[in-house]
Amino acid sequence: MSHVKAGGTAKNVHDSPGQRLGVKIFGGQKVKTGQVIVRQVGMTKRPGTGTMMSRNFTIHAKKDGIVKFNSRKIRLFSGKSVRRTEVSVE
Repeated sequence: MSHVKAGGTAKNVHDSPGQRLGVKIFGGQKVKTGQVIVRQVGMTKRPGTGTMMSRNFTIHAKKDGIVKFNSRKIRLFSGKSVRRTEVSVE
C-alpha cells in the first residue's frame, strides 16, 4: 500500500480572457456613425449630445464628428452631487 496521502483538488485554476474595456476613441479624434467610443461596465461615463448608450453600457456615435469629453455634476438618488465624464460628438 502507498504511504502518500491523496492530494487535494485544484480550485480556481480557470482563467477568463480580458473584456477589452475602456476608451476606444479619444477626445479630438474623428468618429463615424455607429462607431464605439467607450466600452464600460456600468455607467462610469455618460452619453451626451451626438452619442447613444447600448444595453451593455457601450457608448456609440450617433453622427459623424469629433469626440469631446467634458466633466459635469450629476445628482444621485441620495441627493449627493458627483462629477461624471460626459462623452459627446460635435
